[in-house]
Amino acid sequence: MMHLIILLSMVGTLSDPVEWLQPNTVQAADTFQDEPVTYSFRYRNLTDAPLVVENVRIGCGCTATEWEETPVAPGEIGSINVTYDAADAGFYRKYVKVYFRGQRGGHKLWLEGFVESAP
Repeated sequence: MMHLIILLSMVGTLSDPVEWLQPNTVQAADTFQDEPVTYSFRYRNLTDAPLVVENVRIGCGCTATEWEETPVAPGEIGSINVTYDAADAGFYRKYVKVYFRGQRGGHKLWLEGFVESAP
């Protein structure tokens, strides 16, 4: 049974199409209210074929995303920009879920930080 668990964990690791070049949860710098925060999540294509971001789903309307629709070649680096509007003061923790064409499941990425009241 232990061999099966080890084998399954290895298969999950080998089939991952990307290597994220930062933690999946990123602490953004503090900002002031109504000063949006943008972070660029970078990934490396681990497949042997060009990889395309098919969709990025946002967790709420206060978050926006932007990415290149051109394929990322094997071994090359792509990026996805995530922007939080910072309309409300206080701590925030927002996520996006990234889907790659031809791959099952999504990758959840988190952006968190603190918004101070406008000066």
